[in-house]
Amino acid sequence: MSIKPAIPVLVGLHKENNKPREKKMKFYRNCLAAAIVVGLAGMFSQAAAQTLPLKALPDDSERYYWWYYQVQTDEVLANMQKIVAAPAKPMASPPSAPVKIALIYPSQDVSDFWLRSYLAMEARLKEMKLPFEATQFASNMGDFLLQSTYAEQVAREDFEYVIFGPSELRAQQDDIKLLMDAGKKVIVLNFDTPLQDWGDDQPMMYATFSHLFGALNICNWVVENLGTEGTYAMIRGLPGGVDDQRSGGFRDCLAEKSNWKLAYEHYGDFQREGGFNGAQLIMSAYPEVTMLHNANTAMAMGAISAVQAADRGDDINVTAWGGTGDELVALRKGELMATPMRMSDDVGVSMAEAIRADLEGRDSDIPLVFLGRIDIVSSASGPDVVDAFEKEAFRYTGIGTLER
Repeated sequence: MSIKPAIPVLVGLHKENNKPREKKMKFYRNCLAAAIVVGLAGMFSQAAAQTLPLKALPDDSERYYWWYYQVQTDEVLANMQKIVAAPAKPMASPPSAPVKIALIYPSQDVSDFWLRSYLAMEARLKEMKLPFEATQFASNMGDFLLQSTYAEQVAREDFEYVIFGPSELRAQQDDIKLLMDAGKKVIVLNFDTPLQDWGDDQPMMYATFSHLFGALNICNWVVENLGTEGTYAMIRGLPGGVDDQRSGGFRDCLAEKSNWKLAYEHYGDFQREGGFNGAQLIMSAYPEVTMLHNANTAMAMGAISAVQAADRGDDINVTAWGGTGDELVALRKGELMATPMRMSDDVGVSMAEAIRADLEGRDSDIPLVFLGRIDIVSSASGPDVVDAFEKEAFRYTGIGTLER
């Protein structure tokens, strides 16, 4: 394993203040219902041109992506989830030469999700006795230019597989397409929205957790545990698909199921500073706010710092996203109210199993979109519950915040 040091970022990401297009909660419910009942026929090849088992929806023209259940069979996803949950099986005929893997991802982010995904993949590959050489190209969230530079470099080198974790998929789709056109087999990390622009020519796999499912879970938890009345604010990430689901889904769910009033939406760019500054602004301008919804770990940690500094911890509830090590520490301290917790290592294991399936010629066993498990943990869950979730989520990468 080798890690490429980050080079200085040459340009910052311009902060957008435009709210993403409103989505109706009825559509979200229909999406989830369809995901459960739909049984789509057909398999697809992982060659250069796939034939997707596309199930068209009336509003496809209003979105730049397809929902995962439109483009794959439930059986393929369910089978991969079973493989991921089971112990590893050594390969009968592993390749004689190490498989070369590049990772372009924001592993310097406050969230340890990115690094855990790599470490879980690494551990699973070793258990399978699959020889590999992995090179990590590190960046921060929002380092579009740096990740683009990395993509150009990796496209020229002899990597067979590339794991790309974009800060925002649509904004960085040209970088990913460059890698695919260079003959690399690409796994897109942390997105579950296949781009319509790419048609049948999709990456080998998307690997993540359902951002929308997590949003609906935390919304339901709020209604059930905090009631149907209150004032809240949101600290959103970057405009795009992830934030549309994590923040927009939460907002529309509360509007559908309660009388919670939204006071303000602040874009924090998925950065700790954005969460801190956003929370300060909100507490000053909207003192009536009693809940802060954050779209990722970094912003939640910043928001918690601001709330604690203002001595408002007793009257402002903070939510986070992902159940990372930092979040679990904050949960145990009572500084964080609740979070949608990912069974984090599932994603890394799925990437290892997808590479193995591709090497063994089992293309039809690779789902276009792999989704890991996700549930809600809260400061009221109790230490035994939090400990059990943590042990399962980090079964390969270890309990506690990663040292980096």
